[in-house]
Amino acid sequence: MAGLGSESGTPRAVRQGGGDAAGSAGLIETEVVVLGGGLAGLTMAAALATAGVPVVCIDRDSPERMGGQGFDIRTTAISYASMKVLEGAGVWPHMADKAGPMLDIRIADQFSPLFIHYDHTELAMEGKHQPFGWILDNKDIRHALFTRAAELPGLVHLAPAQAVAVERTRRGVTVTLEDGRTVRGKLLVGADGRRSLARDGAGIKVRRWSYDQSAIICTIRHSEPNKGVAVEHFLPNGPFAVLPMTDNRCSIVWSEKTSLVDTYLKLPDDQFIEELTRRSGGYLGEITLLTRREAWPLSVLLADRFVADRLALIGEAAHAIHPIAGQGLNLGMRDIAALAEVVVDAYRLGLDVGGPEVLARFQRWRRFDTVLLAAVCDGLVHLFSNNIPPVRLARDVGMAVINRLPPVKRFFMKHAMGVVGDLPRMIRGVPL
Repeated sequence: MAGLGSESGTPRAVRQGGGDAAGSAGLIETEVVVLGGGLAGLTMAAALATAGVPVVCIDRDSPERMGGQGFDIRTTAISYASMKVLEGAGVWPHMADKAGPMLDIRIADQFSPLFIHYDHTELAMEGKHQPFGWILDNKDIRHALFTRAAELPGLVHLAPAQAVAVERTRRGVTVTLEDGRTVRGKLLVGADGRRSLARDGAGIKVRRWSYDQSAIICTIRHSEPNKGVAVEHFLPNGPFAVLPMTDNRCSIVWSEKTSLVDTYLKLPDDQFIEELTRRSGGYLGEITLLTRREAWPLSVLLADRFVADRLALIGEAAHAIHPIAGQGLNLGMRDIAALAEVVVDAYRLGLDVGGPEVLARFQRWRRFDTVLLAAVCDGLVHLFSNNIPPVRLARDVGMAVINRLPPVKRFFMKHAMGVVGDLPRMIRGVPL
C-alpha cells in the first residue's frame, strides 16, 4: 500500500535517521518512550501526543511493509469503548468508513434451540442507539494509525527501528537501538507483545497456559446482506464466529481442536466453503473466499504485575486471552485509556510521568479488571467447548435466563460494549 500519511509515501512523523528529533550524538530525548508500534503501541503514542505529551514510538517494522497487501489478513473487533479511545486519540476519523458495525449479536449452542440475542436498539448511549462495536481489517487500522501519527508533531515514530537494550534507572529510561541511536525518557511503555523485551528485562514473570485449540481465520464475501449481525455458535471443539464487515464481507474466526486444523486448512476451496456454509447455517447465501486461510494457536498470558520502576505494560505485553468474547485488543484499549489519563494528569501538573505514584494508580486501575476478564473468558472456554450433557443443559438454561431478564441482559450488553466499571475519561468521551 503506497501513500501512507503523505504524498511521498512516508509519514512525516516517521524518522528513518536522527532527523530533527535527534542530537548530534544520535540521542533522542522525550517524556514517554513506547516500545512497540503495533495496534496498541501506536494508539498509546497517538493518545499521549494528542494530549500534548511528547512521545517516541519505536516500531520494528516499516509502515510500507505493515500497510502492504497480505502482511496481515486478520481482523479486529473494536468495541464501542475502544472506538471512544480511538476517537479521543484522533485515529477513528481515519478508519470509520472502513468499519462494519455490529448491530445485533446472536449467541447460540449448536445442540439447543435456546440462544441469547443482543439488539443495539435496546440500549441508548449518548442519547442514541449505538453499535456494540465494529469489525475492521487490521491493515485499515494500521493505515489510520500511520495517518494520525503523521499529523502529530509531538509524536516521533521511529520505523523501522529495533530496540536491543533497555536501561531503567531512578532518573529515567534509555533504550538503545540496533543502529546505535538511543532514546531517553521518563517512562517506558511496554507495548511489544507476548515476547516483550520491556517486560522480560524488568524480570516480570508471566503465567501462561495453552488451549488445545487454534483459530482458523479468513475473510469471505457473501451474496446476502449480513445486516450488521454478529453470530457466535458454540461447538464442542470451540466457538465459531461470523463477524459483519463492510461491502458484504464477514470475518470468520473458527476455533478448532488443534489436531484437526491442518485438515481444514488443506481442504480445497469448494469443500472449505461448504463447511463454512454448514457451520454458519447458510444465512449468508453464496460464499466466496477473499483471503488465504491462516491458523493461530490459542493461549493465555498474564503478567504477574503490569508495572516496574519507570515501566508500564499494555496490550499483549501484559495480557493475552482467548478470543471467545472478542476482547483481545479491547482489553488493551482500556489499558491505553487508563495509562494515558494518569500520565497526562501528571504531565500537566509538572510531576514525573514515570514516578511510582503514577504507575501505582495505573496498576490499581487495570490489574483487577484484566485478571477478572481473563478468568471469565477461560471459564467460558471450558463451559462451552464440550458436549457433556449436564454442562450443556446448564449453559443452555443460563442463556435462556439471560435472554428473558432485561436488566441482566442489558448489563451483559454494556459489558460487550466495554462501558462497565470505573471508566477512564477517554471511554466516557471526555477529552484528556
